[in-house]
Amino acid sequence: MTDKTVLVSGAGIAGPSAAHWLHRGGYRVTVVESAPAPRPGGQAVDFRGEQVKLLAAMGVLDEVRRYETAMGDQTVLGLDGRPALTVPGAAWSGEVEILRGDLARILHEHTAAHTEYVFGDRVTSLTETADGVEVTFSRGPSRKFDLVVGADGVHSGVRAAAFGPERDFRRDLGFGIAGFTAPNHLGLDYTSVMYNEPGRGLSVGSHRLPGKLHVNLVFAADDIEFHRRTPGEQRALLAQLFAGTGWETPKLLDALPAADDLYVDSISQIHLDRWSRGRVVLLGDAAWCAGPGGSGTGLAMMGAQVLAGELTAAGGDHVTAFAKYEQRLRKPATVGQKNGKGSGNFLAPRTAAKIRSRNRAYRMLSTRVFGSIFTWMTDRAANALEYREYPALTAA
Repeated sequence: MTDKTVLVSGAGIAGPSAAHWLHRGGYRVTVVESAPAPRPGGQAVDFRGEQVKLLAAMGVLDEVRRYETAMGDQTVLGLDGRPALTVPGAAWSGEVEILRGDLARILHEHTAAHTEYVFGDRVTSLTETADGVEVTFSRGPSRKFDLVVGADGVHSGVRAAAFGPERDFRRDLGFGIAGFTAPNHLGLDYTSVMYNEPGRGLSVGSHRLPGKLHVNLVFAADDIEFHRRTPGEQRALLAQLFAGTGWETPKLLDALPAADDLYVDSISQIHLDRWSRGRVVLLGDAAWCAGPGGSGTGLAMMGAQVLAGELTAAGGDHVTAFAKYEQRLRKPATVGQKNGKGSGNFLAPRTAAKIRSRNRAYRMLSTRVFGSIFTWMTDRAANALEYREYPALTAA
């Protein structure tokens, strides 16, 4: 057991994953999170291949399966709002799929006994010294840590403090994304429905909680900032962007004022030449956000294990460990970004002709040949990084 301390910023998925593996490596971990508690809701995330091995190694696979969505087929509607085709559920949900909020809660509970969690606070500045990092917070007193991990998402405060302003690294892809829950007035039962109009896409589904619909919106949105707006402003903007959209859109939007789990942001990627600076290192979306379809959640969790493993293998030499961590993760992150780059155009095509073309591509997924190709494409990002055991992390 080392006496070294690590501050992890972010209690979503990457942060608690890092806390799990760093604790196994003997580090004392503090996780700081700006939200008052683990965030509920969010989109469904799926795991395949190597990433499922990771869940098993963490000891959380059974719990994840307990809360899996187990989604069935998806009905894709045509421009007239009528069913046009059906996509097998297995095409999207991988080996196991779970809501992001459920996964965050599981990881928090899994690590709470050995990790100091500080909710309702955030990092405001970092000052590296000869033997650590002096950290100031928006609410709590300043503290010193041996290392700092920025696992605080695409709008990372740690990245801003250590590397510079977000505008230097964020590349918006021309689309926005939103998610919230609504009453299940459609009576969906472990199934989902997708509807598109030019530049706007809606996907609604219901699974473990039959009374709820999980609503996901994707929409063309050039040069619009979402994350700095208040929830009320975000709701108003979504109502404006989807005004006049057909099918069940008006009724779904009526549920927005009561939704307490609304998430809205741009679809963006993060590109940096390096993921570490001195004693500060970035993990997950803070370092390489890929966007939907980029297997970002699974790769962030895999990256947490590699980061802790390389630190223990290097005997705490962070310079060596951070370099080897990045060496292992850089190529898989690039694969994920390549997969995620076209997600907005795929989920919310900008013209009617492109919607019809996308639907023809969907239809081919039910054929054996093209279904196999699609499975290979979706598995590619999940399996881009091989799960490897680090001897120092194998003890429970």
